[in-house]
Amino acid sequence: MKKKKTSKKSSGQSKPITILIGTRKGAFILRSDASGRTWKLSDPIFLGHIVHHLVKDPRSKTLLMACKTGHLGPTVFRSVNGGKTWKEASAPPSFPKAPEGEKGRTVDHVFWLTPGHASQPEVWFAGTSPQSIFRSDDDGVTWKGVAGFNHHPMLDQWTGGEKDGTPDGPKLHSILIDPRDAAHMYIGCSSGGVFETTDGGKSWKPLNQGCTADFIPTENPEYGHDPHCVAMHPLFPDVLYQQNHCGIYRMNREDGRWERIGKNMPEKTGDIGFPIVLHPRDPNIAWVFPMDGTDVWPRTSPSGKPAVFKTSNGGQSWKRLDKGFPKKHAWMTVLRQAMTADDNPRTGLYLGTTHGEIWAGTDEGRSWKCIARHLPEIYSVEVAK
Repeated sequence: MKKKKTSKKSSGQSKPITILIGTRKGAFILRSDASGRTWKLSDPIFLGHIVHHLVKDPRSKTLLMACKTGHLGPTVFRSVNGGKTWKEASAPPSFPKAPEGEKGRTVDHVFWLTPGHASQPEVWFAGTSPQSIFRSDDDGVTWKGVAGFNHHPMLDQWTGGEKDGTPDGPKLHSILIDPRDAAHMYIGCSSGGVFETTDGGKSWKPLNQGCTADFIPTENPEYGHDPHCVAMHPLFPDVLYQQNHCGIYRMNREDGRWERIGKNMPEKTGDIGFPIVLHPRDPNIAWVFPMDGTDVWPRTSPSGKPAVFKTSNGGQSWKRLDKGFPKKHAWMTVLRQAMTADDNPRTGLYLGTTHGEIWAGTDEGRSWKCIARHLPEIYSVEVAK
């Protein structure tokens, strides 16, 4: 069955691409023609608002936007007509009001959005800062906390509470749903690590064996890690990858242990970065965008020379792909949600930089072309599927 799926998805003609862009100053939509050579950028959506994530539901026409506005604070906006009009969620993700005299938790921003399982057509999940997960059962109109995680007795120990050192606040991200089982999910916490549930969020357990955490005095800690981005292969969901604060890892879920495949990256480049993207049909192909994580963590391209690195063998070796990128003095990076792939027969890659540029590598990243410039700092890039 898996081979038939692979064959079906890899045949046919390439189709026009729609890229959804979240930035520090609003959202944008970038559309290509069928050839992929011509791109048209929309006017800004909610100009001036912080947009952490803009996602299309592959099960419907719904677009959801994780947004932080000046006077409204953190919220979610919803569009059912391709982004022409938007309506705010009537009950955005928020914590219950604390009893009088007690300090409650407050959502600083909604950071991550994930459509639910195919069998649950109006379900969405959202990850927030501080680290908590919320669920909508009405296509993003109202949201409720997932109590099994948000009120877990180990939550503060797992995540370090609200003071984990992340520059703009701790985040729950990388909400991954097993396509075979709606009750089986993974999440990433940017301090805490990877966590797994097999009962729809009622109970959770850490999944961090094998990961290095060199900023923690405890050797091989069960939790307290810092995954930057976790990815699950859509056709082979027991294959997981992550770009971590301490390297690049892969896991076969049956083994239950992460292997640091980033050790095979060139030593001068290292294996520190934010995003990791998987090939839609081949579980052994992945791409990363390394950054300088030395000393004070400049968070720029190593030596100012940006490049994507690709593995075709599950991380045993990596190839530098920099054709078309600036050769020097390009001091930017790519954030965890700002790199993605389409599902065309010849897979295209798209990334957004902290300099406000969108780059496309429509030949599986062998060569790169800047297709949009002068945008605000880019927080997220998603292909509308």
